[in-house]
Amino acid sequence: MTSLRPLGSSSLQVFPLALGGNVFGWTADEERTFAVLDAYVAAGGNFIDTADSYSAWIPGNEGGESETLIGKWLAARSRRDDVVIATKVGAHPSYKGLSPTTIKAAAEASLRRLGTDHIDLYYTHFDDESVPVEEIVTALDQLVKAGTVREIAASNISPERLRASLEFSEREGLARYVALQPHYNLVSRDTYEGPLQDTAAAAGLAAVPYFALAAGFLTGKYRPGTTVESARAEGAGKHLETERGRKVLAALDRIAQEHDAEIATVALAWLASRPTVTAPIASARTVEQLPALVAVADLRLSEQELAELTEASA
Repeated sequence: MTSLRPLGSSSLQVFPLALGGNVFGWTADEERTFAVLDAYVAAGGNFIDTADSYSAWIPGNEGGESETLIGKWLAARSRRDDVVIATKVGAHPSYKGLSPTTIKAAAEASLRRLGTDHIDLYYTHFDDESVPVEEIVTALDQLVKAGTVREIAASNISPERLRASLEFSEREGLARYVALQPHYNLVSRDTYEGPLQDTAAAAGLAAVPYFALAAGFLTGKYRPGTTVESARAEGAGKHLETERGRKVLAALDRIAQEHDAEIATVALAWLASRPTVTAPIASARTVEQLPALVAVADLRLSEQELAELTEASA
């Protein structure tokens, strides 16, 4: 069993790879979802990431499909106490934004779909700058006081709003963000590195990056002249057109060969080694995709290898 990592200053202990639930109810149906969740937990995983809006972008879906499938799995397997469930508020079509009433109603809807009495980690999915941070934090604090949320976190937020939120929590003695979910990977470093990462580091926040594999580009399956059957192929393929993308692939190829490891595992290991990062998020549509992801828990890259990847991705 791989040792778990503390999530920032919280009491939560998490596996170093968070399983992304964005594919559940989208490219993974109920049977596949159950199989992936079973295999992830069997490999020692315990950190499941979803959102109330997954997968509202699919025609005929209304949002909440991922939470519903995870809830069915939790009920079928009686695994609630073995896993850390993270979900998000703010982007569900029926619960848009972060007004206090929206946060409360959305949390109740998430709890119903997940079939649980508490959410372990509750993120604001996208900041809502029309609402003062004081109102957002106070609404989240009420959920913590009620026992329906254990810890709170933020995603897609500016350094300024993040700092203001943390300062308000400290000043008023309210629940405080323990984690941050930024867009961060080997070919997308610019949005996180800098003021946002500095703010997270100063506050002791755990970073749990999304798009950790750049929509699949960092698995190595996208190559010049190849066609990949994936709902995300267009977004991932664009990295092949950049010098950074090609340099990163070349470095990943060499290091993966050295370790007899999958390219995806090496890309995740680089990310997991970065300052503030506790657990990258990656999703698996099939059980076959999972071993390369969970292997990050056991892959140790040398300082030289990490430096080579950092340079290639600069």
